[in-house]
Amino acid sequence: MAGIPTIQPYHLTCSGRLPENTVSWHVEPSRAVLLIHDMQSYFLSPLPPIMRETLIANVASLRERCRQAGIPVAYTAHPGRMTDQDRGLLRDFWGPGMETRPADREIAATISPSADDWMFTKWRYSAFFRTDLRQRMQERGRDQLVLCGVYAHIGVLVSAVEAFTHDIQPFVVADGVADFSEDHHCRAMEYVARCCGKVTTAAEAFA
Repeated sequence: MAGIPTIQPYHLTCSGRLPENTVSWHVEPSRAVLLIHDMQSYFLSPLPPIMRETLIANVASLRERCRQAGIPVAYTAHPGRMTDQDRGLLRDFWGPGMETRPADREIAATISPSADDWMFTKWRYSAFFRTDLRQRMQERGRDQLVLCGVYAHIGVLVSAVEAFTHDIQPFVVADGVADFSEDHHCRAMEYVARCCGKVTTAAEAFA
């Protein structure tokens, strides 16, 4: 049974070699939602300190610009200590997962949600699974989803693909996500750019 591996430092922008995008979409404040994906201590602790600090700083910058522009900010967070039924097949790949203790469940302090933000309990890789994220977006006329968080080739990528499936334009922020390795990270960005969304950076996303 695999778990989160030891992660070595790497450049979040794939050493400056981000893929060429297939689409020419642009984030529009009146259409967008920012999704901060699984930025909990349990998932952040395996990252090298310099990567973790950079990731959190970039996500904080994205969140601040969204709040200034009136863009809704959404969070996913695992509940911890799932029952066998709730954990399902995740257990076969990742074991029992996090506990309910704050040391596992807490979202990084500098990007912790406010009362106005959308909170979704995360049950599987996709942020849409067993949540009303899609419905909330529809009710507010939002059809763009800007994704940041961890891990790029798992939950972030699957959420981007599902957004695409629902005709929601996904934007994945390359230096606002992190992964097990630079190879995992860059392959996820390549897939997004080629098949389901647009890859951008924290500086470019809301330019």
